[in-house]
Amino acid sequence: MTVIITYEKMKDVLQALFLKHQFSEEQASILAEVHTENTLHGVNSHGINRVPFFIDQLKREVVKKGAEAIKIDSFGNLERWDGQFGPGVLNAIQCTKRAIQLANENIIGLVALRNTNHWMRGGYYGWMAAERGCISILFTNTEPNMPAWGGVEPRLGNNPLVASIPRSGGHIVLDMAMSQFAFGKINEYRMRNEQLPLDGGWDSKNRLSRNPSEILKTKNGLPIGYWKGSALSMILDLMATLLSGGRSTYQLSKEPYERGVSQVYLCINPRSFPDQDLQGKLAQEIIGYTHKVTPTQSGGKTYYPGERSLANKVANLKNGMVVSEEIWNKVIDLTK
Repeated sequence: MTVIITYEKMKDVLQALFLKHQFSEEQASILAEVHTENTLHGVNSHGINRVPFFIDQLKREVVKKGAEAIKIDSFGNLERWDGQFGPGVLNAIQCTKRAIQLANENIIGLVALRNTNHWMRGGYYGWMAAERGCISILFTNTEPNMPAWGGVEPRLGNNPLVASIPRSGGHIVLDMAMSQFAFGKINEYRMRNEQLPLDGGWDSKNRLSRNPSEILKTKNGLPIGYWKGSALSMILDLMATLLSGGRSTYQLSKEPYERGVSQVYLCINPRSFPDQDLQGKLAQEIIGYTHKVTPTQSGGKTYYPGERSLANKVANLKNGMVVSEEIWNKVIDLTK
């Protein structure tokens, strides 16, 4: 069962919820905006669906409510920050802003963040950078939830990767995990009592499965591109850990809950280049070339990364957001 919720209604309810949990007015507004915006883009799994999870993390003190990210080292236009186990969304906003500032000052800016928590939808920060005119590459490690290719037990994180490019005709924003399906998306299929359309991970008997409940039990997702996704996951974990001086997926495996992840925020200011008109022309040329293709299905089309996300936002602003009634009722109960 689903309900239709407007952007304004969801943001107001969430802001009241976060204020109830003693966040400041500014913090509550940011948290409400991020979770609502993620849902507006059609990513309920990392928007409204994550709110009960976040509140549970606060209650368990996995997330330290009053903690804020602080700068601990500076190496020119590369900085290390420590999130002090604070809310991942607030830390991510702060570090994205700082990477943008460094890029505006130095063409390229990089912030490596350690000891932070789940940033919810990484794509939010890619859109944020693009809206401010920056190219971005952002990524995080996670607890182990995929095998190294050829192994059985989970040893790698699905380590989401975001890349964004600002464009006047619509920003290009890639937001993907290293697993075939993000675990939040797998949970959405479970809630709808549906099978995955493709194999998404292994069950308890080490068989590839489309059953979301089985995959959520094992926490053993299928890497994208099999061995290629496995290798890329390891590289992202290495870079996030080494650049931040933080925790690796191996170290996260020792915790009863995922906390203290490592992240990288790299921004580039393309406005520093003298050929901005050419950049726009080349980007459109690439998009046009991929759009002008024979579709595999009648009436179908191809999309550039972020195109459907933006279309979802436009449609959901007009018609309201389709939300799980079960999740919405949980959120309402949390505000009481």
